[in-house]
Amino acid sequence: MIRKEEVYKIGVFNKPHGIHGELQFTFTDDVFDRVECDFLVCMLDGILVPFFIEEYRFRSGSTALVKLEGIDTAEQARMFTNVEVYFPLKYVDGLEEGMLSYNYLVGFEIDDIHHGKLGKILDVDTSTINTLFIIERQGAENLLIPAHEEFILGIDQEKRLITVELPEGLLNLENIEDEY
Repeated sequence: MIRKEEVYKIGVFNKPHGIHGELQFTFTDDVFDRVECDFLVCMLDGILVPFFIEEYRFRSGSTALVKLEGIDTAEQARMFTNVEVYFPLKYVDGLEEGMLSYNYLVGFEIDDIHHGKLGKILDVDTSTINTLFIIERQGAENLLIPAHEEFILGIDQEKRLITVELPEGLLNLENIEDEY
């Protein structure tokens, strides 16, 4: 059985394409094209299920058409509409830091050299030009910090730890509402 901590989200299947079981796939990480792994993991009814890739072709920098083994009709492919797609971490380990996507870092602990442990990355917000790590803090609201390369001092993939040096005053911004 595949556990959630063994994979990370790389995208979502949108809708069937054509009549032969192809799926439109919107991805945030093209790791499936850069790493030797012939399957993707799908979240179906709360269970992570692997599916072998028969073939795929890119349509743009963030979409591809994917044909999964055993999915041969549009009706079968419809069952995958809006299904989240994950990639196994064990195939990503050893990739150079520059080749990792921000989504790979979900679940990593953030340690600031001035403030200590900040919490775990719960999600990555890429909805604006400034990518943000959403940090889960125990007993407090989630913290948003910029996922800016110049703040990241190191990434330890084995320990799943990111060491950062955040600009002075950045962490104090969350309390600004209390002053008004």
